[in-house]
Amino acid sequence: MELVVVPVTVKAPGGELVGDLRRDEFRIFEDDVEQRISLFSAEATPLSAVLLVDDDMNTKPADEVQKSLMSMAGGFSADDEVAVARFDAFYTPVLDFTADNDQLVTELKRLKLNSSIPGVGSDPMRSGPSINNHPAPGMEAPAQGATRGLTTKHIDDAIHGAAEQLRSRDRERRKVIFIISDGANARNNTYNYDDTLKLLLSSDVSVYAIGMDAAILNLGKSVLARYAHATGGDITYAGRSAELGNLYAEAAEQARLQYTIGYVPAGTDRTNNYHKIEVRVRRPGLNLLTRSGYYSVPQ
Repeated sequence: MELVVVPVTVKAPGGELVGDLRRDEFRIFEDDVEQRISLFSAEATPLSAVLLVDDDMNTKPADEVQKSLMSMAGGFSADDEVAVARFDAFYTPVLDFTADNDQLVTELKRLKLNSSIPGVGSDPMRSGPSINNHPAPGMEAPAQGATRGLTTKHIDDAIHGAAEQLRSRDRERRKVIFIISDGANARNNTYNYDDTLKLLLSSDVSVYAIGMDAAILNLGKSVLARYAHATGGDITYAGRSAELGNLYAEAAEQARLQYTIGYVPAGTDRTNNYHKIEVRVRRPGLNLLTRSGYYSVPQ
């Protein structure tokens, strides 16, 4: 039987991380059947992370993210490896995994958001000529962002692309996606939410989201929140670059300082492809963040 490894974040009612729980304070259930914990760790775990940046936001949130890009590197330790990608209608890798923080800083310096030339690179073709990146008079503007009508942005595809990059990374590392976005998502993604969630859960990838602009208005309801909650990650919201700098570091710390619980499944129907997970703690009043389940890997 394969060992099922479940990262768990525990928070106090005020949102502070709780790091002093013992093994015997946890209980874990698969498909409502309690399992015997065979692996437990409260030690910090190195990260394999993809920084996934929305490249199709309205001007104000895009400017705030642009100002904060350099602070993204500050949340990672020398043991972490980090890749960078951007997305609009397409997922575009920017930097492959590196443990060299100087290389990460250099690449983040070069990253210019909302600067793609129409019809070149990852931007979809526009419907007509433009002047200074705006449609020429009489030409229809492309849908863009959460407040500009129907969006052409593909969040499902972007997260799927990041998960594909992460799925083969070392299992000794915690695999995470840090996505910064307004949450606008087109209906015509190549991969839908269920496809992408299945890849995330089967690859042990957690999503940590920072919501901007329209995502703040849709607290808990955006696709960003759905991915975060289902994978055992988290979502926070920010409107200013000063807030963003702190949130990057907090998200990386939270991902690194999760508890790790492992068990060998017993007493559940192994012919099922999907298995529900529930984690409980005996200490009252605490909030737990963990993934909702996992998909069995075919032998």
